[in-house]
Amino acid sequence: MSNKVTIAGAGLAGSLLTVMLAERGFEVDLIERRPDMRKVDISAGRSINLALSNRGLRALREVGIEEEVMKEVVPMKGRLVHDLQGNLDMQPYSGREGNVINSVSRGGLNKLLLDKAETYPQVNIRFNTRLDKINYINKTYSLRDQNDLTVVEDDPFNVLIGSDGAGSSVRLSYQLGGVPRFSFSQQFLDHGYKELEIPPGPGGTYRIDGESLHIWPRHDFMMIALPNFDGSFTVTLFQKFKGENGFDEIWNEDQLMAFFKKDFPDLIEYMPNLVDDYFSNPTGNLATVKCHPWNHDGDACLIGDAAHAVVPFYGQGMNASFEDCRVLVEKIDENMAGGNAPDWEVIFAEFFKERKADGDAIGDLAIDNYMEMRSHTANPLHKMKRELELKIEKEHKDFDSKYSLVTFRDDIGYSQAKSQGEIQDKALLEICMWADSVDQINANDAYNKLQEILKSQQ
Repeated sequence: MSNKVTIAGAGLAGSLLTVMLAERGFEVDLIERRPDMRKVDISAGRSINLALSNRGLRALREVGIEEEVMKEVVPMKGRLVHDLQGNLDMQPYSGREGNVINSVSRGGLNKLLLDKAETYPQVNIRFNTRLDKINYINKTYSLRDQNDLTVVEDDPFNVLIGSDGAGSSVRLSYQLGGVPRFSFSQQFLDHGYKELEIPPGPGGTYRIDGESLHIWPRHDFMMIALPNFDGSFTVTLFQKFKGENGFDEIWNEDQLMAFFKKDFPDLIEYMPNLVDDYFSNPTGNLATVKCHPWNHDGDACLIGDAAHAVVPFYGQGMNASFEDCRVLVEKIDENMAGGNAPDWEVIFAEFFKERKADGDAIGDLAIDNYMEMRSHTANPLHKMKRELELKIEKEHKDFDSKYSLVTFRDDIGYSQAKSQGEIQDKALLEICMWADSVDQINANDAYNKLQEILKSQQ
């Protein structure tokens, strides 16, 4: 019985964790409230592509599917910033060759992981099944079939892992008294999002640059576009729900077209379905979830968005969840070394202790990066700071910008990347304030000053 695990949520993290546990001989019951995405389209209005970078790739490598996934990603070398006049400013993600982030199909990756999970005979996947009424005293839950609404009462479980997203049923059971002194916060932005599309050009070609993440920064709102493998772009508009330049100001086609002609004139020709997309697709919320603790004795544990949902502006939501899976199985391996039975209370406690600070850090970083994307990418001082850190990064292999620490490193946690990156950013901005251009700054002198500051903070 100690080798049986129930996972709530067959999304990206739940499916990956299922594979990782099955490879270690665990019996896994994977419960998903939605239909099987390989048979039913459930992606309407939800991001069809995500940014995959080093932390996520490391986890996929460990289950042997990195190479297959990489066959259908679109590498993005940097941010291509579009100003109101249609001028373009390419801002690389790194000062080093080969450091790219990859646009990957959310659905395609999830389907691949589900296919992989089903190759293990000890894995049982139950779709259209809702987890309900979790009783931690008796270690039972109720399961509701979403099709015929039949209910299985008091189904026993051994270990329960909540990978069921920002609206987690497992986390809700903590909130409803399952875990004493459980703390939970959900911080909504006053901005929301709406998904649009740039369709492929003739023969599946890209209508705009296909090697970049495109940004139209407009200070208190913005548009981004990520390339898809088929030549299309997933375009996402982020703006306030209410007020000037808010969603509440756009109720008809004339208002929509006036808004785009004023703020995104270069996009209109590439978006023939703009009106239909805008008024058909839902307006989504953006929220950061933090909670404490993630673990409930040796009975249950939260991972991914269930534990630390983040807004999408650092492209790390999926990567952070995949890193959770990798760290959790590392704790399992360490605990079971020598053939021991898993002590789930120790495993979950150690996992929470290691990952809590990182989960909080990436949530804060993602909110900070929203300001950078919608405003700082067009700010001369911040652009100079970015040019300088890229120059230092290119010349000094032991230096990583804050973005690189978060995105291209998988050997340090998000909390360390955040603290070190913030020290560097402050120092670099102070250096840039005394120059008119990056050409006036000696990169070696700036690097040496950064090293001194970092050493003094240790």
